[in-house]
Amino acid sequence: MREIVIESNDAGQRVDRFLKKYLRNAPLSVIYKVLRKDLKVNGKRAKEDQILSEGDVLNLYASDLDIENWIKRKEQGNARAKKQFTVLYEDSDLIIVNKPFGLLVHGDKNEKKDTLANQVRDYLIETGAYDPRAEKTFVPSPVHRLDRNTTGIVVFGKNAESLRKLASMFREEKSESVRKYYYTFVHGKLNSPMHLKGKLLKDEQKNLAKVLPEGDERGKYIETIVRPLAVSGNGKYSLVEIELVTGRSHQIRAHLASVGHPLVGDTKYGGKAYTSGMGEWSLGRSTQALHACRIIIGDIECSAPLPKAWQSMQKELLGKEILK
Repeated sequence: MREIVIESNDAGQRVDRFLKKYLRNAPLSVIYKVLRKDLKVNGKRAKEDQILSEGDVLNLYASDLDIENWIKRKEQGNARAKKQFTVLYEDSDLIIVNKPFGLLVHGDKNEKKDTLANQVRDYLIETGAYDPRAEKTFVPSPVHRLDRNTTGIVVFGKNAESLRKLASMFREEKSESVRKYYYTFVHGKLNSPMHLKGKLLKDEQKNLAKVLPEGDERGKYIETIVRPLAVSGNGKYSLVEIELVTGRSHQIRAHLASVGHPLVGDTKYGGKAYTSGMGEWSLGRSTQALHACRIIIGDIECSAPLPKAWQSMQKELLGKEILK
């Protein structure tokens, strides 16, 4: 039998979700057997959806050998993914980093190790801000994500309480405490600001979104503010700042395309391919140049420097360098 005391980083979870993370190597059949027969919370049988609180005591009735095999962390060896991000801001609760082009925030079926989430976790282990051996289930995690080819700001929670608070703030449809800004290039001449509203309908299989009228019953509400910064001499391109009032996947790309200003290089949403002079963007395929440049979270304001490739892009598209 093993006694497990719930601490602050493990509180607020359902019992079944805690067990799935704590008994990380156990098959689901074992997890559900434990829930039915081999677990008590504060001396009583627990339902799978019971929410754990700090100070709760779990008694797990199984052999020490079985428990050790279920919770043992897989050896990772000494090899770690090369640190590609830079730290923009850090305190005891959160860390804000600058993500480079081409790096996944989370793993996918093709890449599970070399991700921003793993790199930040390794950095926090090295600095002593996170000790996985002292934690039962908690891992520092990103509050939101950027596409692989979008650069700039990503926010991570360093403890469970801050992660929950930040996630709640970011989930709000129109959060007054989180403001997110992006830079991008769009096709066409844009001289006046635009305040766009609508509904976003995502096709998960095709990984493609379309924008519907605001009154449509389908989709999720989106709101995007577009502020022009510069227009090329021939009127073909505009450099803009985007403020995301809501934060949906593909929102910027789909919303701008829906009003006739697709992002330069974003062939998925109607933009024309652009590879000349793009430096790190030259990966054998065209993609948008989208940079999460600034964020305001409560009293914290943080900016991310532009990727080097933007210097040549501004000169080629606009004829001059507007942003440094």
